[in-house]
Amino acid sequence: MDIDPVRLESSLWVGKKRYRAALTGWHLNWTELDKKNRDKKTVSVPVSEVIGVEEGRVQVLPQMSVAEDTDREFTVFYVKRSSSGSPYGLLWRLGRTQFCCPSRDLRDQWMTQLRIALKTHSPSRPHRLLVFINPFGGKKQGRQIYHSLVAPLFELAGISSHVVVTERANQARDHILKKDLTGFDGVVCVGGDGIFSELLHGVIGRTQQEAGLSEHDPSITLQSCDLHIGIIPAGSTDCVCFATVGVNDPVTSALHIIIGDSQPLDVCSVHHCSSLVRYSVSLVGYGFYGDVLAESERHRWMGPLRYDYSGAMVYLSNRSYAGVIQYLPADSQLSSPRDNTRCLSGCSVCSKGTERLFPHSPGARSLYSSHFSQFSSDTEGEWVSVEGRFRAVSLTCMSSSCPRSPLGLSPSAHLADGTGDLIIVRDTHPLGFLTFLHRHTSTQDQFDLPFVDVHRVKAVRFSLPTGEEEDRDEERERVNDGGMTEEGKRPSRSGSHKHLVERGEERGQKDFLCGLCCSKAPTVSVWNCDGEILPHTEISCKVHGQLVRLYARGIENGSATPTRKCQDGHRNCKGRCVLNN
Repeated sequence: MDIDPVRLESSLWVGKKRYRAALTGWHLNWTELDKKNRDKKTVSVPVSEVIGVEEGRVQVLPQMSVAEDTDREFTVFYVKRSSSGSPYGLLWRLGRTQFCCPSRDLRDQWMTQLRIALKTHSPSRPHRLLVFINPFGGKKQGRQIYHSLVAPLFELAGISSHVVVTERANQARDHILKKDLTGFDGVVCVGGDGIFSELLHGVIGRTQQEAGLSEHDPSITLQSCDLHIGIIPAGSTDCVCFATVGVNDPVTSALHIIIGDSQPLDVCSVHHCSSLVRYSVSLVGYGFYGDVLAESERHRWMGPLRYDYSGAMVYLSNRSYAGVIQYLPADSQLSSPRDNTRCLSGCSVCSKGTERLFPHSPGARSLYSSHFSQFSSDTEGEWVSVEGRFRAVSLTCMSSSCPRSPLGLSPSAHLADGTGDLIIVRDTHPLGFLTFLHRHTSTQDQFDLPFVDVHRVKAVRFSLPTGEEEDRDEERERVNDGGMTEEGKRPSRSGSHKHLVERGEERGQKDFLCGLCCSKAPTVSVWNCDGEILPHTEISCKVHGQLVRLYARGIENGSATPTRKCQDGHRNCKGRCVLNN
């Protein structure tokens, strides 16, 4: 057993109480002493979670201030955890303790040793960040959130940042693709899932360009990205932040960035024929989820309420769609979407995924090596085909949890195991589908329904049955004839999106909503890819294991809760059947 050597130990004062403080290789501890010099309570902070050390009595939030006549005092800032009021995550706050030393020389000695310890044990901390602020996302408070809550913390930690306030869509993506990023340790977005997607596409695209790889080749193994991405939540849903941190809180996310946490993340590439369409990390959804997004685009004036309204309207339309789904199953012996586990910080399934995806990797740095492929072949294993009519088809590389659905679309999905979960909801009666939707908001198993199938997969293909393709092409021709732009005669919106949106304008909203009594219900839906409408119906998806890395560590173990009732049906299971990784 390794012994944690003591680097510095002395008596210090905190207020009017005397403490014995000790700095070891990995921890800063201070123990309160009573009048007889006996130990009382002890506070222990990992050196890796110390944010900064400042001379004197210093306060950072809401603004920086330093008291006078404090030549024997120093202030330590560190991560302090607290309950979020929800069982699904922990809030991180800036802890602050002011120590008083018997002499100024001892004060200087403490500060020197603490700063040396920070450099020694926190080599992955960022020093320079490129920050993109979306001033229009969510409640339009991105700038205020960054300057009042995040910037002071970055300054305290000695992080310099270059801030870009975006003025148009895809500005952040284009900046990352085209500008010189020399000297930046990572990129950070202040906003919602939309601007995160821009950073995701920019970082992946730039990495493939520098590696000489074509993103449009669906059979290629993409190069893993070494430029980290940070998320400061300031959007409407912030699904990616919630699924990787456990809470949507700007200070918590900022502290994860400061200490250099690193969470690998699987990414799904979506192709049509031999062309890349988009990347996804949370949802590629057809049917219900695509229709809801398309309908909500017609009601943007309603704000976030448009999603509730559109969901209700699409549900009442009672639609299902014909399709052919092909998927490449993952190894069922490694994990399963029905195994009642949660992907938590230090997840053993994801750790085994690293060993499987990068079998010759001696350490974490090798995760960025291009010499190791994720799969020996994209066609490894046998493809499974399913044909029929479906209410919804979804592929997710994470739980896709959010405050409204704390367990998400697939509660046992993993962030970095190189697989995705394919959820197939077959055509069923309206009450059955409503039961499926309602279970996303509770702890009931949404997969325990006879018309729902879920599979852990490495790749998915979707196509239309013979006969449906002709109807699809006729509808798109009719829509695109009225939707061409002058430049290049290209549709201003995707053909499938226009099919749903513009058809409602031509026939009237009543036809769009009353699917049971329409003279001709739509034959195809659209794909919802992380909140964006895809321009194609027939697509292929491939999961790229640990393609990017976030400044996060996953949902912490202390906030774990049972995802489902015990498989044996015990009422008082209390999560004993849940694997707390």
